[in-house]
Amino acid sequence: MPSLQAVHAAGHEIQLVVTQPDRPGHRMKVTPPPVKVAAQELGLEVYQPARIRDPEAVAKIQRLQPELLVVIAYGQIIPPSVLAIPKRGAVNVHASLLPLHRGAAPVAHAILAGDRETGVTIMRMDEQLDHGPILAVLTAVIAEGDDAVTLTSRLAKIGAELLVETVARIDNLEAVEQDHSRATLAPRLRREDGDLEWSLGAREIDRRVRALQPWPGVTLPTKRGRVKVLSGHIEGDRYVPDVVQVPGKKPAPAKQVLGDA
Repeated sequence: MPSLQAVHAAGHEIQLVVTQPDRPGHRMKVTPPPVKVAAQELGLEVYQPARIRDPEAVAKIQRLQPELLVVIAYGQIIPPSVLAIPKRGAVNVHASLLPLHRGAAPVAHAILAGDRETGVTIMRMDEQLDHGPILAVLTAVIAEGDDAVTLTSRLAKIGAELLVETVARIDNLEAVEQDHSRATLAPRLRREDGDLEWSLGAREIDRRVRALQPWPGVTLPTKRGRVKVLSGHIEGDRYVPDVVQVPGKKPAPAKQVLGDA
């Protein structure tokens, strides 16, 4: 959303905002994606095809004859039929230092890997996943207490600034091929990724608790059964939960829920 708002504020004409369909959210209430809400607040047209590669979706974009296509965390592979439409090509804003962490969950995987820094990469898109040549990069430190929520928010802001700068200079930037031999993958997270055991050790548990917020979240076995751990810290060689959530209850201080166990 920061990128959409920044490009709009910079005075660029946004012909169409393409985002995912509305889906069931909290208590199964159908909820619009945040990008749709932000676009409507700006008075922009929104299009929500089930599949971007469907002929109807391709034809709609084709009719607009856009100068540039900007893709940010869209969640679907953009087909060659769409990539070929814009006169100035298609660019992707990706929340990692490519070629590291290509894929759907780059922020989480940077934390899981114990990286000390990450950043935002803007690249020209090709038919492969996060594979195209790089136009611009901005690095960011991963702070000791960062989780995926705080880091994503910070990267979204710097990514918006970098995008506006890149779009302004799009015709004068030289794209640099990625070093594909260094590529790592950041696949979509699974619910079972958050089912942890104490035997993993303090540092690994700490990384996973921070990386897997807000979804799928982390659970650990306790005297109260498996409990969701929302935050914690390392004491010596132990991981100590700070805030936990018992199934069906609201988050609460770990000492209040678990005692000294």
